[in-house]
This record gives sequence, structure tokens and C-alpha cells, in this order.
Amino acid sequence: MTMIRTRFAPSPTGYLHIGGARTALYSWLHTRRHGGRFVLRIEDTDRERSTPEAVNAILEGMAWLGLDYDEGPFYQTERYDRYREHLQTLLDSGQAYYCYCTKDRLERLRTEQQARKEKPRYDGRCRDLDGPPSEDVADEPVIRFRTPLEGHVVVEDAIRGKVQFLNSELDDLVIARGDGSPTYNFTVVVDDLEMGVTDVIRGDDHLNNTPRQIHLYQALGVEPPRFAHVPMILGEDGKRLSKRHGSVSVLQYRDEGYLPEALLNYLVRLGWSHGDQEVFGVEELIQLFDINDVNHSASTFNPSKLQWLNQQHIMRAAPNHIARHLGPFLAERGVDPAEGPSLEAVVRTQQERAKTLVEMADNSLFFYRRPEAYEEKAARKNFKEGTAEILEHCQHLFAGLPSWDAESIHGVVTEAAEAFDVKMGKVAQPIRVAVSGGAVSPPIDATLELLGREESVARLSAAVEWVRENVG
Repeated sequence: MTMIRTRFAPSPTGYLHIGGARTALYSWLHTRRHGGRFVLRIEDTDRERSTPEAVNAILEGMAWLGLDYDEGPFYQTERYDRYREHLQTLLDSGQAYYCYCTKDRLERLRTEQQARKEKPRYDGRCRDLDGPPSEDVADEPVIRFRTPLEGHVVVEDAIRGKVQFLNSELDDLVIARGDGSPTYNFTVVVDDLEMGVTDVIRGDDHLNNTPRQIHLYQALGVEPPRFAHVPMILGEDGKRLSKRHGSVSVLQYRDEGYLPEALLNYLVRLGWSHGDQEVFGVEELIQLFDINDVNHSASTFNPSKLQWLNQQHIMRAAPNHIARHLGPFLAERGVDPAEGPSLEAVVRTQQERAKTLVEMADNSLFFYRRPEAYEEKAARKNFKEGTAEILEHCQHLFAGLPSWDAESIHGVVTEAAEAFDVKMGKVAQPIRVAVSGGAVSPPIDATLELLGREESVARLSAAVEWVRENVG
């Protein structure tokens, strides 16, 4: 059996967007499941719009998602000699020809056809010429492919099934411009041919290119690859996903605190399912994913569902994995995670409640630096008359504990509630505000254990002083 070889071939005219990432994921999963090879090709022939920054954004996005490639990246701009050689092969065999029509003539032809309500198409004027015509001659002729005039092309698509195109509906495709540069449909075929690509998984906006490309494969003497055209992703307004829908760059989701595996999990579900299961690990996806099971209808991007999945992955992941991703977010906020409680221990206390790593980082800052001020609403609600005495009582008991652990800390809170004849919340909440600056934190016993005895006592002491100065 021939080894499966797939490719992801983005154009570096912008970032790696959500639709491209899903295409890359489907190709990657298909390859990994079958023990094949995954090739990365950068289609950078659009010199005006392709930028090194965009190339770097694509490579960075792939790396963050963990979509490792076995070969590449290959750059089309480094392969012009190969394209010229194959162009000459088609010219020599008579399967391609020079077209001398000017832009003006082609525009007039198009206008006339539209006036007759015909589909605009090249009329084959230069198809059988032995040389340039006597008039309306372009300074630089293009090269066109001689498309068969009769019959049809059948695309056996893994997602859409059998799709048939009549050759009579296809005109003679330009495969090289007047300056000699090859066009998209031609370079794709040459690249896939030379890179041994067996399976082409791409967006369904390329479906109409497929019959033309099949003709080119056959003219160059090779069997076309298998095709799978993935349906588009829509925004919640039913229109094609674009910048107006917000975060569509993969790296933007990284910066917003999403885990790569959560985004992969979400993307794979935009068109594929396995029963009613929602949450998948990457290794599980490799075992289960089948390109033939992808739905052929468009999917709708739902940011709320993505956030829910991210929360599920945060809750289920190993703390050391979360810690590796969380560290940079704390660093951005001026915190050195090495100077304070164990980052893994902090993660364990926060995993159950954070939807994103941004939220986890913001809610964990107090572990690494004392709050500069108390949240106004939290202080007003929890720092009352008599609170200073409760906090001071706890402070002294904490200082004298023989063992600093959650169980002993919980015992102090319980004893203080009994001593002042109040509910546990009337003790725990003021302590929470005192040490974190706000009304929300992990369980107070786990929070204080992580902060350590010395820091906890110091923060309680500062709170006692603040309450006595600010509460009547």
C-alpha cells in the first residue's frame, strides 16, 4: 500500500486563520492515523502580498498547535526552474499553447458574452494557431492549457462524494502569465506531483479548481491524488468567518489564554463527530478521526462553545502542562513565578474555576505579590465593625500553629467562628479579602497554605491596620 502523504499549503499573505488551521489539522490527523508523511508548503508566489512576517506567523501558529510537519517548509518561489521545465513539457507535447490575445480583446469578449447572458470564457482563438495573429497581439503572450473539449471529469471526493464537471464548461486555463511566472493551478499540480502527495485535503472553495488540476495531472502523466474538500466555517451571523467576527487568528487565541489542545478539539468538531463525545485529547483524535466522516455542510463558529471546551481542558490537564502555558501570562504581568509558591501548586488550586489562562493569571497574581489595594465592593461588604478583632484573633492563632497545612488552617477558621459566634463565612471572607484583595479565591485554607505562614500573617496584620483606620 502506498504511504499516505498530505500537505498543508498556506499563502503567507496574513496570519494562520481558523479555517486554515482546521484544514491543517484534518490533513495532519489523516496522516498521523495512517502513519504517513505531512508536508508543509508555503505558496508565496504572490510577491506583493506575501511577507516574512506572515510566514513566521504561520510557522509559529503551527508550532503552538503542535501540528509538526515531516517535510518542509518548501517555498514555491524557490521552485521556478521546476515549473518552467514542466511548462516546456506541455508545450512540446502540444497540450499547452501560447495565447497572444490582448487584455482589451479579452475584456471585449467577456462583455459581449455577458450581454448574451453567456458564461464568460476564453473562445479558443489562439488554440490552433501556428504563430501570432496579424492584429490584437499582446506584447507578452501567456501560456494556456489545451482543455479537452468533450467528455467530463469526475471528482471522487472523500467528503462530498462523486462530483462531475463537463469539460465543455471549462475553458483553456492560463498556466503561465506573460512574464513567464506560473499561475496557482499549475504550481499546485507540479508541487503535489513532485512531492508525492497522495491525499489533498483543502477548503471547498477549491472544488471548482479540481477538474482543471486533474486535467493537468493527467497531461503530465501521473495519477491525480485523492481529494477531500472541507466545508467552510461560518460566523454566528451565517456569513463566512472573517475578521469582523473577532478572533480568527490562531495566535490571537493563544494570547487570549486558550490551550492549543482545546482549540484543536474545537476545530476538529467543526464538521466531524464521534457519537456524542465532546472532549478529546490529541492522541485520541489520531485514533478516531476519519476524513470520510467529515460532514459536507458548513459549520458555525461558536465562541462560547470554544470557551467551554477550554475550561474542560484546563480542568483535566496535568498541572505541570498548565503551568508551562501559564508562566508567560504571569511574566507579562510582571511576575516571576520562581519567586513565590510553586506554579504547579497554584494551578491545582485554580483549575476548577478558570475558563482561560488569562483569567487564571489575573486571579493568581495575589499569590506572588501583595494587593496594593482592596477591591472597594469586597472591602465594603466584608470589612465591618468587629472585623479587625476577628482578623487579629486569627492572626495570632495562625502564628502559633505547630503545623502549617490546610487542615490546621481550617481548624483556626472554625475556632474563630465559634469564638465570635458568627458563621464561617464571616471569618473566611474577611480573610480572603485581606490576603487576595478581592472576594474571590480558591478555598481559604488552600490559599493560605500556599501563601505560607509568614506572608499570610503579614497580610492579615496589614488588613487589621486598614480596617481600624477606615471602618468606623
